[in-house]
Amino acid sequence: MKIGQLAGLAGVNPSAIRYYERVGVLTSPDRAGGQRRYSHQAIYRVLLIRFAADMGFTLPEIRIFLNGLKSDAPVGPRWRNLARRKIREVEQTMERSRQLKILLERLLDCRCVSLEMCIERLRLSPRMRLVGSSRDRKKS
Repeated sequence: MKIGQLAGLAGVNPSAIRYYERVGVLTSPDRAGGQRRYSHQAIYRVLLIRFAADMGFTLPEIRIFLNGLKSDAPVGPRWRNLARRKIREVEQTMERSRQLKILLERLLDCRCVSLEMCIERLRLSPRMRLVGSSRDRKKS
């Protein structure tokens, strides 16, 4: 199939297909008369690339996953390895999001008269975090 057909089936622009080839997540197809001719299997690969990218995987991660993968090869072990790494990343992102939510909630109640006071109350400096944590322990 031609690049336009592949792009249409996958819901991407032909430029995305060319970009996937350039960055190494999609193998360059054979050419006929100077035009790219993709096998029907290419749609599965492009759909997987789109899905993985939508889920937050980077193109280098997708390239590692797809490197040397044959269409009839089991993908379970590759998925598990990639999933383990991505789960750790997601957990870190979730923790940062929780911390951001706490900070934003504190900012909603901000009554600070100066930036210095705000920084002290939010415990943004390492020195203030230590002071604040020792105060917190004394209250317990």
